Amino acid sequence: MAKQDDSEEKVIINVVDEFDAVVQGSGYNGNFKKWRKNKNNPYAFNFEKNSKEKIFNESRGFETSSQTEAGKKVLGSIMHVAGIIMLIIAVFQSIIGKVTIIVLDMAGFDIHANLFGSGVYGGSKEIVATNIALALAAILTPMIYLHKRMKMPLRAGIMHTVCDSMEIIGAIGFTMIFCTIVCLPAAYSSETKDIYTYFASAETDVSVWGQEEFVVYTIFDVVILSILTEFLFRGGIFSALRQFGDVTAIVITTAMSVLITQNFFAMPAALFISFVSSIGMLRSGTIFTAVIVRIVYKMYQLGLIILEADSSEDMIITRTLFMISVFVLGLILAALVILTGNRKHKRYIVKYESEFIETKRLAFAVKVFPFSTVSLLCFVQALSALIF
Repeated sequence: MAKQDDSEEKVIINVVDEFDAVVQGSGYNGNFKKWRKNKNNPYAFNFEKNSKEKIFNESRGFETSSQTEAGKKVLGSIMHVAGIIMLIIAVFQSIIGKVTIIVLDMAGFDIHANLFGSGVYGGSKEIVATNIALALAAILTPMIYLHKRMKMPLRAGIMHTVCDSMEIIGAIGFTMIFCTIVCLPAAYSSETKDIYTYFASAETDVSVWGQEEFVVYTIFDVVILSILTEFLFRGGIFSALRQFGDVTAIVITTAMSVLITQNFFAMPAALFISFVSSIGMLRSGTIFTAVIVRIVYKMYQLGLIILEADSSEDMIITRTLFMISVFVLGLILAALVILTGNRKHKRYIVKYESEFIETKRLAFAVKVFPFSTVSLLCFVQALSALIF
């Protein structure tokens, strides 16, 4: 095919064909572009324009389609879905969880909740089973909703090809560094920390690992929930947003992860982990880098909680030594990746350039209902928890 001259390149705009997912393989690129080319898909940004052509409207005369207006329409639809996703998670965290426990308590199950706090007490089997069920519902419900609305195939919504395995190691290293910097036990959700504290108080040493319920919940929370969380935030919603550039996708999904904690103490860790997960995924080419980052983070927080709760002489490592060791190992891994290979000139971030510039896109996105309203409610909830 003959190469277009510069004048033709300036008059022809096709945002789908111009999109290049950089480090992802041709399979992901092909499936993603195929999803975007569906003209009836309100979540697919597929604007095309030849500036030499105009459409005649009998009532308004000749019209020129606008790339900015087309972008606003699609971005608004995506942000509406993002707001609903946040609302579902927030409702499960704030209302459905406590109502479920109250109903189970009334039905005779050995599980009870503090209406004015996050504490849950009762039988270990009941606590673990209920929390696992609620956590699954809170994450699977928005995942199903997202899939039903956007109809994005798995191979288009999930980056699945490892293009640079060393970047996975680098992401782990930076995660260890950031974990130490934002080493707040409260970086876990309060519900999760309460459960680990419950098991630690049952037997005041590392023998908590001998408790079947503790092991089951730890595997679920550290591994399964990490996979589902990253598939939601770094999967379909990230892919839909990256139509407007990776920076837009990173900023918005990070903001969602931060706000949905509804806890100011948890927000710094959520911000760093979400950022490292996104960059690690883009640089390595696979979402499983993001999953590994979250697993490392949760294992680090679990280690801090166990070390904080345990005061026995059987514990061979102190909390301070643990943190220093993780930080140093993180520095070594990060340096190893930085110093090996020629990554300096590699392009990892997809850019989208138009009159609808980055700052305007983000300013528009945060104002879309119900994203704006739910974000405000999450902030108010975090503020009230801090005050009261």
